[in-house]
Amino acid sequence: MGTAFTAANPKAKVTFNFAGSSDLVTQIGQGAPADVFISADDANMKKLTGAGEAVGSPVSVARNSMEIIVEKGNPKKIAAVSDLTKSGLIVVLCAATVPCGSNAAKVLKNANVAVTPKSFEDKVKGVVTKVSAGEADAGIVFVTDVKAAGSSAEGVEIPDGINAISNYPMVVTKESTNPVVGKAFIDFVASPAGQAILAKFGFLAP
Repeated sequence: MGTAFTAANPKAKVTFNFAGSSDLVTQIGQGAPADVFISADDANMKKLTGAGEAVGSPVSVARNSMEIIVEKGNPKKIAAVSDLTKSGLIVVLCAATVPCGSNAAKVLKNANVAVTPKSFEDKVKGVVTKVSAGEADAGIVFVTDVKAAGSSAEGVEIPDGINAISNYPMVVTKESTNPVVGKAFIDFVASPAGQAILAKFGFLAP
């Protein structure tokens, strides 16, 4: 996305800072430099806008659904959310403060399944890393995270009826030093060109 945007806007430079949405809201509130904020859910965006840290209205640019992530080859033969209760299975989840954790909790509640994870990770990458490395058997993450893991992990589909969908809003921050460029970047992500990039990586249309 950054490469495509700078190709269309040669004078612009895009620098990314990736972290859990709640961590990013905290960082911005503490004065960390940011021109644009994108959240993996509406709740953390509301925290930012409610604190007066945004300019204008957030723009929804994508949606994302959840999937069970398992080791390559799915050695534990996990086929459904209910299988996460199997005896001896090591499950890791994101903490409830980040979108992948709150969404995982919704999935488990929707499926009427109770799971005691071995650990709660502060960002989705922690779940992906532990499952990919064989330190855990399964987790619940965004579909896009399973796709990004490539050949190091596999995904088990979660039915629409019990899945949780996240909305991804973007907004220019109050302290932005480049609000015009920030708005242009949001417009690019929301454009057909930006949407095609997001779709390639597994995101759903907003």
